Amino acid sequence: MAKPTPLSGFPEWLPDGRIVEQHVLDTLRHTFELHGFAGIETRAVEPLDQLLRKGETSKEVYVLSRLQEEDGAARSGSEKQLGLHFDLTVPFARYVLENAGRIAFPFRRYQIQKVWRGERPQDGRFREFVQADIDIVGAGELPYHFEVEAPLVMAEALGALGEIGLPPVRILVNNRRVAEGFYRGVGLEDVEGVLRQIDKLDKIGPEKVSELLVTECGATDDQAKACLALASISGSDVAVIDEVRALAESYGAVTELLETGLAELGALIAAAAQRAPGVVVADLKIARGLDYYTGSVYETVLVGHEQLGSVCSGGRYDTLASDGKNTYPGVGLSIGVSRLVSRLLSADLVEATRSVPSAVLVAVASEEERATSDAVAAALRARDIPVEVAPSAAKFGKQIKYADRRGIPFVWFPGSTGEDGAVGADQVKDIRSGDQVDADAASWMPSDEDRWPRVVPRG
Repeated sequence: MAKPTPLSGFPEWLPDGRIVEQHVLDTLRHTFELHGFAGIETRAVEPLDQLLRKGETSKEVYVLSRLQEEDGAARSGSEKQLGLHFDLTVPFARYVLENAGRIAFPFRRYQIQKVWRGERPQDGRFREFVQADIDIVGAGELPYHFEVEAPLVMAEALGALGEIGLPPVRILVNNRRVAEGFYRGVGLEDVEGVLRQIDKLDKIGPEKVSELLVTECGATDDQAKACLALASISGSDVAVIDEVRALAESYGAVTELLETGLAELGALIAAAAQRAPGVVVADLKIARGLDYYTGSVYETVLVGHEQLGSVCSGGRYDTLASDGKNTYPGVGLSIGVSRLVSRLLSADLVEATRSVPSAVLVAVASEEERATSDAVAAALRARDIPVEVAPSAAKFGKQIKYADRRGIPFVWFPGSTGEDGAVGADQVKDIRSGDQVDADAASWMPSDEDRWPRVVPRG
């Protein structure tokens, strides 16, 4: 068999990398549950027309087809074509509609699953990756304070990963009502078009964005200048609200919608300054590419790793989940877990203390005595100590070397039987220090640091 060629964009971590990923997932899950979010999982596929009904995503969806049809012919076009979901928001909206009569609102959910996007792989961007989402959905209405709560929960979840070496995060926030109110105030009606161009600022720069605003959105040079001036405003305290208002007044662009958005953005910044000082920053260039956001929008960057792009994003949506009669507005954020883990590993920011769960290798004196070693292992596992038994009854020196290669810190030697028939005490050896002591499988316990693999800052 020829050597397999890796598929670009489909990450497969080595065991120590998987330990890092699992620690990240466990930390996120724990924080979400502390805040009352219930875990769900949705199917991996959705009807293609539902996946493509919102946002500019038609080039990203993997479409499913069967290699062999039951009748040997292609299915008729009347059957819905299916695609792999490219995020967790669209399937969650469908889930809410299907289960609205059986869930209590406001509904708080977290969801951790793989998603698929057919885009060009690059640093931090994959075709198959894990996302971790939280959303809060209401029936008919959703108070604004949830738009304040959601990013602060994410700030807490990501902050908890600082213990293992995750760099500090900055959650950049804006409000679509501020942007729309301002754009309409200066006379621009193609709000979605302007947002799409402003969303390109970090990629192509202000000069090219200004050109696109003129050529694609029908803006005058003065209107384009106003839009870029708004996008340049940022700050971590409520003074940013006064700065936006002053800019709007200078252009005669103060509108009721703008004032509503400023009041909401100010409330978020004020609350964040109390609960997560310095973490949440108002950034008026944050637009978000998907068009279903209607209020607050969020993007999160790692301090010192801004070139990686956003590792967590989301916002408020009012019409994504609607059956025509009832509307279920919501707010949510999504963490690109695989992007986060890839940076933790590639930048050597963290490491696992070992690559296997086993804390103990139970040595085997001879194959005839393997049952004795198995019994010791069972006794230790019953006390929640991860153990494996040596694969062969080699010389003890070779069994110790095997444990060392695996990264297992302790080797257990079952007591040997003397000439008088008496069985000696079991002993356990810390192969890092060389210390070897008598031990009883019914009471011996490794330290908390050695019991399970841990994720720690590298160096």
